[in-house]
Amino acid sequence: MAGKAAVVTGATRGCGRGIAVELGAAGATVYVTGRTTRASASPMKRPETIEDTAELVDAAGGKGIPVRCDFTVVSDVDALRDRIAADHGHIDVLVDDVWGGDPFVEFGTPLWESDLDKGLGVVHNGLDTHIIALHRLLPLVVKQRGGLVIEVTDGDNDHYWGVGIPYYLVKAGVRAIGRVLGEDLKAHGATGLSVTPGFLRSEMMLEVFGVTEENWREGVAKDPNYIMAETPRYLGRAIAALAADPAVSRFAGKTMASWTLMREYGFTDVDGSQPDWGRWFDDVVAKGLDPKTVDATNYR
Repeated sequence: MAGKAAVVTGATRGCGRGIAVELGAAGATVYVTGRTTRASASPMKRPETIEDTAELVDAAGGKGIPVRCDFTVVSDVDALRDRIAADHGHIDVLVDDVWGGDPFVEFGTPLWESDLDKGLGVVHNGLDTHIIALHRLLPLVVKQRGGLVIEVTDGDNDHYWGVGIPYYLVKAGVRAIGRVLGEDLKAHGATGLSVTPGFLRSEMMLEVFGVTEENWREGVAKDPNYIMAETPRYLGRAIAALAADPAVSRFAGKTMASWTLMREYGFTDVDGSQPDWGRWFDDVVAKGLDPKTVDATNYR
């Protein structure tokens, strides 16, 4: 991807950071966008910053350009668009990974007993932001043929797992956006689709499980299924593989997963393993088996 321009929204942490780093490793110039900088924090109240991510992109071999951008604020996105247009004139790869809903999701609480403002905040942060980003940035994607637009969601199908209406609406909505992009971008020689990670070892999830990246396997004491956890860079490598594939249009409109793309392209996670959360879920979780009785090495 040397000489190509990529934009990753929500690149401060989690999947966004992993994606930005792997696009950088492929040689891209990556606009690392998000709200948290070394000078100002976002409502997420997390320590990670866009400058940190940009430095990781540089270290991986790319060029990271941190740009503070609140995707709920149209003028912020306009400024981002104008900067990219002045620097490059177009966008080769746009990865839409804005989320910002973790502090507001009320898992396990019926909608009628939940905090309405929090629920609406989840939808606003997780869905409206995608529409705003696409409205303003897609013109730079379709300026020349060959562009790639990827929506990042949670889950590769629309089955409802009891996560509540706001969260489900956002993640199903993002998959729907990917399906529409798959159709609408064809006429412009561009490809749109959605992707999902598996059981993610993000910075926040490591904290939830009381572990670090060095001893993450100890998290199985809290949930045995954590043995299948993957780093954010696993999905990043999946997206880098999509960006390098001249036949990527065959995935237009689909929702692809880190594990399905691993089977397609053969990449590994940072530890050299190939976690297959989809197969593990079908074989172990869906069948109600005790994960402790299953040889996880057959799924990594």
